[in-house]
Amino acid sequence: MKDRLLERIIKAETNRQQETINLIPSENYVSPDVLAALGSPLTNKYAEGYPGRRYYPGNNLYDRIELLTQQRLKKLFKLKDWRVNVQPYSGTPAMLAVYFALMEPGEKLLGMSLAAGGHLSHGHRVSLSGRVFQAIQYGVDADSGLIDYDEVERLALQHKPRVIVSGATAYPRVIDFARFGAIAKKVGAFHLADISHIAGLVAAGLHPSPFPHADIVVTTTHKTLRGPRAAVIFSRDELGDRIDRIIFPGMQGGPHNNVIAAMAVMAYEALQPKFKNYQKQIIKNAEALARALKEKGFELISSGTDNHMMLIKVGDGMKAQKILETAGITANRNSLSGDSSPYYPSGLRLGTPAVTTRGMKEKEMEQIAEWIYQLLIKKEKPEKIRRAVRVFCKKTPRTPI
Repeated sequence: MKDRLLERIIKAETNRQQETINLIPSENYVSPDVLAALGSPLTNKYAEGYPGRRYYPGNNLYDRIELLTQQRLKKLFKLKDWRVNVQPYSGTPAMLAVYFALMEPGEKLLGMSLAAGGHLSHGHRVSLSGRVFQAIQYGVDADSGLIDYDEVERLALQHKPRVIVSGATAYPRVIDFARFGAIAKKVGAFHLADISHIAGLVAAGLHPSPFPHADIVVTTTHKTLRGPRAAVIFSRDELGDRIDRIIFPGMQGGPHNNVIAAMAVMAYEALQPKFKNYQKQIIKNAEALARALKEKGFELISSGTDNHMMLIKVGDGMKAQKILETAGITANRNSLSGDSSPYYPSGLRLGTPAVTTRGMKEKEMEQIAEWIYQLLIKKEKPEKIRRAVRVFCKKTPRTPI
């Protein structure tokens, strides 16, 4: 690279990733093949439109790539009469596209509140989803930390929303998509399932699938799916044209062809037998980390986890996040039910996709829990732990895919 300054920054970031224990559940490491597609000459071409209906010439090969990506994703999730749009640039634009396809501004949206574990795009007031549409928010039971499905149904019956969103960004338990689907049918709403975090688990058959119960399913591709930073919209066939028109020309111009190709690689890798074993190990590692943290006195929301993540109550999430980062452990601060500020919340969110990609297993999770205990409870100096973390990370110098 001739740009030596940027080259040094990229090298420093590469070293940071290698020397850090990454417990952020929305992050992962892609394979060399995914990186190769992202850095390929496919980035040089405009491909506005859809396969067979492009607005630029020279797109025959891009049609093949996009159709291949769609086919592999349908196979991965065992779908037949569903449409797949692989052009959304990321998760929030994909969610907004669905809302605009199904609703008019001012119509009602029922989604999970941010403090309870929902995403900004599920109707939070600072998001366009909460500014353009009339958002009603459901939460979790204060004692159990579980979704209060009776409250969801009560709010749906009271407000008659046009769209009901299931799924979460910070919820460590199984989501009852069948119950959400039944509630949506009862009030005549569309059921939109956001599986951005658990898509890999769903594909591997380790979490109940939303597809039998939802009208539209949205997922990002860079979390448990271990792909590039992008998003996919799955829609029942009769809704496909509405989604396609909103994505292009409604919200986006030319798709990112290199990213779509990287998604094809991601889907290819996820269709291999070892992908299910990887997802199983994610869950085993999450259970081991949660168990070890509980044994050391940490309070876990809902008392544990069924998936790839957990939430722990630490009082000052910002402070805890900074302490862990100084020690070489990244885990993001996160709102808990009752918190007033998402910037200064009382919780931490931890997950195991990235450490599992590096080949870590239950024994390593116990060591990580011990370091978190030393840092946040025993008040050990982060610099001391940082040295041990560097040595620890050298045992997994590459990312096994």
